[in-house]
Amino acid sequence: MGDRLGLKPGMVVQELGWDEDTDDELRVAIEDVIDADMVDGDYGNVVDAVLLWWRDGDGDLVDGLVDALTDLVGGGSIWLLTPKVGRPGTVDAADVSEAAPIAGLSQTTTASVSKDWQATRLVAPKTPA
Repeated sequence: MGDRLGLKPGMVVQELGWDEDTDDELRVAIEDVIDADMVDGDYGNVVDAVLLWWRDGDGDLVDGLVDALTDLVGGGSIWLLTPKVGRPGTVDAADVSEAAPIAGLSQTTTASVSKDWQATRLVAPKTPA
């Protein structure tokens, strides 16, 4: 599953927004792919990707996305994990579409990653060298 998210061994993945309802099977699959534990918000170094668990009611999505960019290396991606439609805490797709560009991100793909969660890949535009 983690490889479906474009993750590879040796990548540093930061996990934000973990709670009791997150999908442990998905978390283990990601750690298996990167061959390491995910790091948390206190990591304090650059990361290759951010896994952001987000539910309706978690606050302002734009703020959450901007915070997720803090440690992200240029060209890295944020995987926004939201509950699927019909599950508690579902985030309206329009909210993601509106929040991403305000946070300076482009929405690329959305994939079903578990029974209850879907992942939306958000990337920062490449900055010219």
